[in-house]
Order: sequence, then C-alpha cells, then structure tokens
Amino acid sequence: MAKAYAFITRWQVRAPLEQVWDLIYDSVQWPQWWKGVLAVSVIKAGDETGLGGVRKYTWKSVLPYRLEFDMELVVIDRYRYMKGIAAGELDGIGEWYFEEKDGITYVQYNWNVFTRKAWMNACHFMLKPVFEFNHHQVMAWGAKGLARKLNAELLSCRSNAY
Repeated sequence: MAKAYAFITRWQVRAPLEQVWDLIYDSVQWPQWWKGVLAVSVIKAGDETGLGGVRKYTWKSVLPYRLEFDMELVVIDRYRYMKGIAAGELDGIGEWYFEEKDGITYVQYNWNVFTRKAWMNACHFMLKPVFEFNHHQVMAWGAKGLARKLNAELLSCRSNAY
C-alpha cells in the first residue's frame, strides 16, 4: 500500500524574483546547479508557457537509491505560482510559490506524494524519518545550488514534514 508524505520547504534568497523564477522554472537545467538532480528530460513540451508539458526527473540523494517520476505542469502564474502532478515511483502534487519583498525572494515548495516502490512502502514504519531527512537534504542542496548559481546570499532554508 502506498504511503503518504507531505513536506513544506521555504527558501529566502537575496536575489531578484525573476532570476529565481527562471532558474526554478527551467528544470531541464537543474542538474547543472542542483546536487541530487541527476537528469531532467522533456517528454512533452506543452504550450508556449510550458503548461501541459511533461518532464521526467531522476533524483539521487544521500541514501543509496534513485527515484524517477514524470511531472506535468498543470498550473502556471508567472513569477507567482507553479503546480505539477507527479506520476511514477512517486505520485502526487508539487507546488512552487514565489514572492519578493525588499530584494529578498521567498520561495515555498509544497510536496505531497505517495511512494510507489514496494520496498519503501514495506519499510515505511522504520524508514519514514530517514526519508524525511533525505528530502530535507535534497532541498537544502537545491537552495544552496540556486544561491551559488545566482551568486546570491541564501538567507534561509527550512523544510518540515507533516
């Protein structure tokens, strides 16, 4: 039986909103700056904004396994919000929120997923804290990589499981 995980990650980076948005929006480039993202490939391009586009993601973290899933962009509000539907070894919803105040861009990522790998579900009761740590580490790598790529100051990176 699939097991549910819910995370909220918040980043604060001293950089223009447009630059932060552009790096996150262009996920095909994530492997260049986000440790843990092994590959992103375009399965379907979508419209001129990317809406309806599907990308395949391959992730590797501190734990000795990889995860693959497809993500379809189903909502986009430029410089404010993106929502994707994941399907594959993880199924669920990912949502990015963006806001800029006084030269600081605030990013929030909500990740609500179900695991589909049999071993993950069978060991859920023992490994849930490890999977949560793993997610937090990958998101911290993303925040640090984004700041480094933009030559910007990372002010905060927090991730919570619910």
